[in-house]
Amino acid sequence: MARSSIRIASGQGFWGDWLSAPLLQVSRGPIDYLVMDYLAEVTMSILQKQKQRDPRLGYARDLVTVFAEILPYLHERNIRLITNGGGVNPTAAAERLVEVARAQGVRGLRIGVVLGDDLMPRIDELLAAGYEMRHLETGQPLREIRSQLLSANAYFGAFPIVEALQQGAQVVITGRTTDTGLTLAPMIYEFGWSEHEYDRLAAGVVAGHILECGAQASGGNFLGNWKALDLVEPGFPIVEAYPDGSFIVTKHPGTGGAVTRETVSEQLLYEIADPREYITPECIADFTSIQLEDLGDDRVRVFGITGRPPTPYYKVSASYAAGYSAVGTLVYSAPEALERARRADEILRKRLERLGLRFEEIRTEFVGYNACHGPLARPIEPNEVMLRVAVRAPDYETVDRFTRELAPLILTGPPGVTGFSGGRPKPSEVVAYFPTLIPKHEVPHSVELIET
Repeated sequence: MARSSIRIASGQGFWGDWLSAPLLQVSRGPIDYLVMDYLAEVTMSILQKQKQRDPRLGYARDLVTVFAEILPYLHERNIRLITNGGGVNPTAAAERLVEVARAQGVRGLRIGVVLGDDLMPRIDELLAAGYEMRHLETGQPLREIRSQLLSANAYFGAFPIVEALQQGAQVVITGRTTDTGLTLAPMIYEFGWSEHEYDRLAAGVVAGHILECGAQASGGNFLGNWKALDLVEPGFPIVEAYPDGSFIVTKHPGTGGAVTRETVSEQLLYEIADPREYITPECIADFTSIQLEDLGDDRVRVFGITGRPPTPYYKVSASYAAGYSAVGTLVYSAPEALERARRADEILRKRLERLGLRFEEIRTEFVGYNACHGPLARPIEPNEVMLRVAVRAPDYETVDRFTRELAPLILTGPPGVTGFSGGRPKPSEVVAYFPTLIPKHEVPHSVELIET
């Protein structure tokens, strides 16, 4: 029998988010599900490199720390946890959580692991089958960067998670799952929605979009009356969902921040291209159909959402090695700090040219003047300026030679260097993003259960 409502709480908005949030969510009031989103596009390539160095890694390691703190509440209050913190190695992540559970004496906990999104082992097979997997913006075929490929993951949606829940999983760990799918899955599972109920699926997608960035929907990073908000202990958002697809966004009483029509609206606009076509694996949601009603007391009702059938493709987030880069800084103080920094940049560029160094890009920013606004920055006379120069080149040696040219400016350039932070910069690998598509029928998924 379908439940009359469920409460789904956001616990993390990215890998590196506020570590106290998950414990606050499970301990400060009633919830049925905790969802934790760890993955950004570049995160997958970072995790893939970690796994290459150590096959036991490749997941968001903060997940283990958080899980140890919240497990007593999950167990005692029958709260289910859903997270994509498994990264490129969800099985290893699940095994670590099993160790945590057994160490705390928790037995019989079922952990569902969603597999199949990692396409790296199948890339050559897919290319040989005729799938060009062209870059969504440039049209470049993936085969042209095959030798540099670091990661390739299909964005699964909610239905693989639903399978894990149907199999009795109290904890579900996935790899590259859409941010919205983490929230949509329990709504499908609890309310019995079919894959063809596009309006309801779209409503779940919108709910997931509101929760995916954590406190950004409940007062964090808010452009409105932010001065009035207490964000020492912000309440992360909670969705109180109903079978008809409507839901209320709220937070635990007594926590900081705010849930208002304005905070929810700002999050709805986050990372939106065509608002009529928010494409997910389950449906296409029409964000122009969303209606909001501020109920007061940190409660905003969301309703009226419509959706359409999905596309036949999964989006694939791929990354590849694209050379090396380095960033160096010098700080100049008043008087004439900006003029000194500009002269230093001119000297540096001429020296690099005389050395015969060729870069794909050299970028200079004057932090304190134009680093954020570039050519739109208004003329000012700052008290101090950080000269920040970044270079990018295909080979390590060229970038490394650049790193040896900053420090000499302290004694062979304009006067007034008061900071050389971090010492000589080190070249680092550049990871480029490659978005593409693959037909869904070519990417089967599977669910494995591990029991403590």
